[in-house]
Amino acid sequence: MAIDKKGILDTIYQGAGQVAKNPIPPIMWSYNDKIVDYSYNVIKARELLAKAGYKNGFEMELWYLPVQRPYNPDGKRMAELVQADLSKVGITAKLVTYEWGEYRKRAKNGEHQAVMFGWSGDNGDPDNFFANLLSCDAVKGGGNFARWCNPAYDEIIVKAARTSVKADRVKLYEKAQEIVHEEAVWVPIAHSVRFEPVRKSVTGYKTAAVPTNHYFSKVDVNGK
Repeated sequence: MAIDKKGILDTIYQGAGQVAKNPIPPIMWSYNDKIVDYSYNVIKARELLAKAGYKNGFEMELWYLPVQRPYNPDGKRMAELVQADLSKVGITAKLVTYEWGEYRKRAKNGEHQAVMFGWSGDNGDPDNFFANLLSCDAVKGGGNFARWCNPAYDEIIVKAARTSVKADRVKLYEKAQEIVHEEAVWVPIAHSVRFEPVRKSVTGYKTAAVPTNHYFSKVDVNGK
């Protein structure tokens, strides 16, 4: 409630995307649109902090991305905006970053208090998000940067992965999103839009799901 996601979307993404409320993007099947996002509410955020015993706020570290990523064009600026938002409710966030390789290594080891990351799914299946980023096994493997482990959640996503009927999987993943939302494991900020410049003479090129991949098997150039 302390973070103005819309303000971040307008400033960092220049409106090219949408505010996030779930771990998966809205274009992915099983996205639970019934979930109501936490509203940006400074007064309510202060009340909840006081109720939790932090009337005068607290100090924390926020690690920000040292590189530009398809899901975040400016990690440092985003961190500055989050820092300013948190200061309004009494939270003092010290911004920290490292060289990209060091950043990832330290984050996988769980050395952070709060860390900025994102994800680009590569196979179109929700399990690519739910298992790789939020499962208990992913804590051990280092991919679950929240270091959150919920056996009830794990049971649901394992069952979903073993279920062959898509409609049944949808219901399970919708429930998994409810758990993640209720426990506020992440603060999902935005779902970005990727842009790739292509000459008018190029035909048949399609943007790949994975930003580092480019497929040219159906590409042609008309010579004009």
